[in-house]
Amino acid sequence: MAADPNQKKGSISFLCPVVSPFTAYSSRGSRFAVVVNFQSVANAPKLRQSKFKIGGNEKFAKVIEFLRRQIHQDTVFLYVNSAFSPNPDELIIDLYNNFGIDGQLVVNYASSLAWG
Repeated sequence: MAADPNQKKGSISFLCPVVSPFTAYSSRGSRFAVVVNFQSVANAPKLRQSKFKIGGNEKFAKVIEFLRRQIHQDTVFLYVNSAFSPNPDELIIDLYNNFGIDGQLVVNYASSLAWG
């Protein structure tokens, strides 16, 4: 994967259509990218582009911060597969390996508490 010189190290990048999903099986996520598919829930604003890729060795906190900037809100609630809210210290690769579906990690987000 070629590095984009305009992109900050460890930042999330756009996927211009996803041609083939990235497969990530490394236990520590080194040099693997994971496709994250953001899906809005309830009153949350929708993103123009819902699929992004992030390094597998990044923590979920990076996804939270990225989404906050994208939707211009300080409070955002994120859930994996509409089921649970991961700990911000979880590695993306671990979430993908355990909960990834069809080559991507589905992350639902809301502006208010959606699931308890």
